[in-house]
Amino acid sequence: MITRYALFEGQVQAGQTDAFRAAVLAEILPKWNAFPGALAVRVCFANERDDGAPEFPLILAISYPDRLAVDTALASSVRAEAKAATESVLARYFTGRIHHHITEAHDSVL
Repeated sequence: MITRYALFEGQVQAGQTDAFRAAVLAEILPKWNAFPGALAVRVCFANERDDGAPEFPLILAISYPDRLAVDTALASSVRAEAKAATESVLARYFTGRIHHHITEAHDSVL
């Protein structure tokens, strides 16, 4: 399985955490869920971190069966819609940057 992570590194504006989270779930998550070929979409909001660790208020993980499915999703029209929704929410609540990482999982489920 291939998982593409989007790491949102930065800060949510003071006092806007609940509004940011609600906007992500209401405005962006439906777009992420619409990516063709996606097997799972995980929206993870940070609650705690180690002292001195960088701040990641949001981590997105979208899993696909293979790299071809990732490429298909990234080339789809849904990506442009998701990007526009993301930019809209971030402009209102977030200062920072987003970086993406593609991983290959080897699960050991206990």
